[in-house]
Order: sequence, then C-alpha cells, then structure tokens
Amino acid sequence: MNNEVAVCTGPNDAAWAVEMIGIHKRFGAVYANQGVDFRVPAGSIHAVVGENGAGKSTLMSILYGFYTADKGEIRIDGRATRIRSAQDAIALGICMVHQHFMLVDTLSVMENVMLGAESHVLLYKAEEQARGQLQSLMQSTGLHVSLDVQVGDLTVGDRQRLEILKALFRGARILILDEPTAVLTPQETEQLFKVLERLRVQGTTVLIITHKLKEVMHLCDGVTVMRAGAVVLETTVAQTSIDILAQAMVGRNVQMGRTVSPSPVAHDEILLQAEALSFTDAWGVARLRGVDLTLRAGEIVGVAGVSGNGQSELLEVLAGMVQPQNGRLRLGRHSFVPGSWLEPAQARALGVAHVPEDRHARALVMTFAAWESAVLGYEHLPHYSHGGWMHQRAMWSATEHMMDDFDVRPRNPALRCSSFSGGNQQKLVLAREIGRRPRILLAGQPTRGVDIGAIEFIHAKLRAIRDEGCAVLLVSSELDEILALSDRVLVMNQGGVTGELPVAECDEAKLGLLMSGEYLQ
Repeated sequence: MNNEVAVCTGPNDAAWAVEMIGIHKRFGAVYANQGVDFRVPAGSIHAVVGENGAGKSTLMSILYGFYTADKGEIRIDGRATRIRSAQDAIALGICMVHQHFMLVDTLSVMENVMLGAESHVLLYKAEEQARGQLQSLMQSTGLHVSLDVQVGDLTVGDRQRLEILKALFRGARILILDEPTAVLTPQETEQLFKVLERLRVQGTTVLIITHKLKEVMHLCDGVTVMRAGAVVLETTVAQTSIDILAQAMVGRNVQMGRTVSPSPVAHDEILLQAEALSFTDAWGVARLRGVDLTLRAGEIVGVAGVSGNGQSELLEVLAGMVQPQNGRLRLGRHSFVPGSWLEPAQARALGVAHVPEDRHARALVMTFAAWESAVLGYEHLPHYSHGGWMHQRAMWSATEHMMDDFDVRPRNPALRCSSFSGGNQQKLVLAREIGRRPRILLAGQPTRGVDIGAIEFIHAKLRAIRDEGCAVLLVSSELDEILALSDRVLVMNQGGVTGELPVAECDEAKLGLLMSGEYLQ
C-alpha cells in the first residue's frame, strides 16, 4: 500500500466539527505527530486507528488539551482556536471518556456527575438543578443510570454510560472515546452503539480511538488510519474494508478475522485438572467459587468474561502465585491442596509457563536490560548459572536467539525493558515462557495493548505450541481472540463458570449471555 491519503470530503468548512492542520508533536527525539492533517464532519462518528506508537492517542490528547502541539492549527466548527488545557477543551464543548474510568466508587452517581461542575453555591440547589438536567439527558439519549446508587455497585456497562452522561452534562458537542468497548460484553457494546447512534442524530460528533476494526465498520461513518506519526488513510467506511484498514495500519498484508484451525493432537491426555477451586481475597470478596477446569494436551481453552470476574485469580492460583482456601489441583502425577499448594518455581519445574496479564507488574522489571528480564525465573538453570555464578554471556546469547525467534525489535539485549514498545515487551515475555517448550501455558491477555501486526504474530505462536502438544489456557477480554484461537471456551461470571462450549457452537450472543451471568437453556 502506498501512503497516499484518501480524504473524506464535506460540503464546506463550517461542516467540519474538528480540523487539525499541520500538527507536529515531539517528545525528545521521538516524533509522535509529524505534520498531521485531521478533520471530522460535524454530527458524525469517526474512528482513529493505528498500531501502538502510531500517534493517535497523542493527536487526541492535543485536541483535549493534555498536550500542546509544537506546531499546527486547530479549528473547531471552522474557527481557529488555542487549546492549552482540558478546561479550554471543555469550554469548547470537547470532552473525553478515558479507557480507565475517572469515577469515585464511594460516591453516588449523582455526586460523581456533579463533582467539579456544581451550578449553585448551595449544594441542595445545585443537586436539584442537576437532577432535572440529568433526567432530561437520560430521556433524550437512552443513557439510563440510577442516580442514587453508589458507583462501586454499578456494572461496567453502567459505568461507561455514566462517563458519557458526565460528558454530556458538561456540554459535550464533540465526544472523544478511548477504547470504549474494551471491557463490555457484546450486549453492552450493542447498547452503547445505540446510544452513540442516537447522539449522532442529535448532532453530537463522536471520535473513537479503537483497534477493533469490525466495530469501526459496523458503527462509524469515517475513519482515519495513522502510522509512524502520520495519517496514511482517511476515508469513509463505505469506501473501505477491514483488510484495507489493517494493511494501512501495518504497511503490509495481515491475516484478519476468525481463522480456527483444529488441533492435530488428540485431546485425550489430561495435563491439568482443577476441582472446586475457591478463593476469597484479603477484603473478604469471593473471587473464585467452586471452579472446575480440565486442560488436555494439544488444545487451547479460552476463558471469556468481563474483566474482574475471577479470570485473573484463576491464572494466579494455577501458576502457584496465590493459594486457594478450597480445591484440588493435579498436574500429571502431582497433586496439590490448600496448605501444600503449588509454588511458582515448582510450577516451572513441572513444565507450567505463565504469561501474566500485567506485563509491567508481574512479567518484566522495567529498569532491567532485556537480557536480565529474559531469564527471570529461569536464572537458576544449569545453562545460566553454576555454583552460584551467573553466566552472563550465555544469558545474553539466549536472549539474542529469543529476539530472533519472536521478532523482538530492536534486537538489543542491553536495552532497558522500558525502552521497548508494548508489543515488543510482550513478545519478549512470550519468548521467555514459550521458548522452553512448556507442557502447559497459562496466557493472560497475551495481546493486551498490542498492535495488529504483533497480534497476528502472537496468535501464530500460540497455535504452533498447541500443535506441538502443549495445553494452553487463554484468558482474554477480546471475544474475537477467544473465538479465533480456542478449541473450547469457558465463560466466567462473578467467580464461577457459567458455561462451557466447543468453539464451533460459540457465537457472540451466546457468550454475551453467559458473560452477563445468564445460563443457556
């Protein structure tokens, strides 16, 4: 694909809600935005997509006042303006809903909406005015949330609706949403889309930062693709396709969509069996409720569910990082019960590898060089150490091989982990865990925060170790990923398993029901 930009057109300058002209932004020696021209028709839903580091978040942060452009011009509704802060943006009717919600769990919905936007010195007067305005907004938009409920008791979907309601309460005419469906069930996503479509009819301009191209094609009017800090494609959705967008994002052809390929290994040898796992955390919250799980050689078992429903704790229990209060675990001939539970080093010795969900907190030491993080947990192996002495040259050489095998860029074992992009950090973790040919791989969110090119690569690696006879437990918040990789799917809700299906019988509607706690008839 060439870098010619296909530009969507509007009838006149006044029809553009947002115009960003010649935007430059540099952080030290890194150019995040290089001469970006970006414009969005008023009253439309427009997506901004691109790989990690493409510059899309920086561009939207400039529009919202988090950053100030080094050079360039911003026009809102055809008028040149300066946006130096979020307050400036809000005053212009620009609001942003972040991927990680900016809500206070201990306050009510009403209090969260009013926080920092009180309209009267007397609090009861301000609340009276706000309540009437919110009732009107909910009626017109379909964003229905109980105003007196504590935010900590809301579902994820309700929190998303509350964030949008907050923005509209503050007068948003241009709404920026950062990965708005990342933690929603399919049903909640569909409800959100209906709300956004209604807002579009009412004249609100919606900008969506996302990596879910299927949703772009379903919801949006236009799309801008960024790569290496520049716009490489700007077009209407009617004139493009998922394949064209994916190719524009990475600069080459990529394999997109559901590509299920059955495992060539018979699923009969049981490598892991967990029975009645129950775990209550230090705050007295039950995170796992009687979970049963079986993993067989040569299969990928996907665990679907909205984040926070026990998937994280399941991985930690199986990896030996957390001890449950009840249950039993069998790994081959070895059996573990509370009081004599599996330890992480023991798990590795038994062929259990673990890719944690949070690579920064659990998988890498960000200040370490790549070669140091590449041997974490395995530094005691004879190849790496002997008699208490570490063989740095062997570790360095092994890291070079990992970087070659997993396409980690740049191929520099001396570089600090913090200097690699998110996708390359993830590939380094996978290289460490997969490279030793484990019998069982516990993979938590293996492509979280990773761009399309790296996703394609990681998926291929997971299929390859499955085909070699490894049992893979895949926890992912991305249903497309679960459906593309799994042979069998478990669904979790509130710490329990609500259903188990072979992937051939799965669809988003069924999984969405199970994710919300419903049981299939």
